[in-house]
Amino acid sequence: QVRVVESGGGLVQAGGSLRLSCAASPTSGIKDIGWYRQFPGNDRELVASISSGGSSNYADFVKGRFTISRDLAKDTVYTVYLQMNSLKPEDTAVYYCAAEHGPFEYWGQGTQVTVSS
Repeated sequence: QVRVVESGGGLVQAGGSLRLSCAASPTSGIKDIGWYRQFPGNDRELVASISSGGSSNYADFVKGRFTISRDLAKDTVYTVYLQMNSLKPEDTAVYYCAAEHGPFEYWGQGTQVTVSS
């Protein structure tokens, strides 16, 4: 069982920035970690992911604006950040973090990001 907790959402004006944090524990066996977002009535879509080897992957709609990174300094918690710059109103959604562990994905509770125009 992996516990995943997101934080850092909030309200920001268009053009502003937010940094989301995802804390996953325990760290043993975690492979990829991804950030997803979900609009009301829609499925979740991948925003960005980072592999256990440090390779990152981005959806086309965030390339050049969002950056995913990780902090492995703590043995007990694997922290992944999503730095979101140049935010647009259409980025408004609930953002979720998911940690891949074996054949399973563990999800956090989500954090709301609202971008006002």
